[in-house]
Amino acid sequence: MVGSVDEDIRKELKLQEAKGVAVFEVIGNSRADYAGIKVRSVIKEIDKTEIRNMMDFGIAIKKAMKECNFTLGTYEPADPGDPVGWGVNFHFVGCKRD
Repeated sequence: MVGSVDEDIRKELKLQEAKGVAVFEVIGNSRADYAGIKVRSVIKEIDKTEIRNMMDFGIAIKKAMKECNFTLGTYEPADPGDPVGWGVNFHFVGCKRD
């Protein structure tokens, strides 16, 4: 489950600007779960396409899902106690083939 990064989310996650798509929930055993996407991550790109809002996300994810395998770039909160803070991560989201 994802949603727009609004001003409240921007403040909560201490982001510089209200831009991107926030991850609110990751369903277990889903493609997102297998790819290592975390709750509180902010999706910033899909296959090198910048994600600024839900419209960008919808267009990019629809295209990526058709192509099956894609990369997803996120900003993610650091582990508790990590002084560095947020980090950029790239996730490979693959098809589950039988």
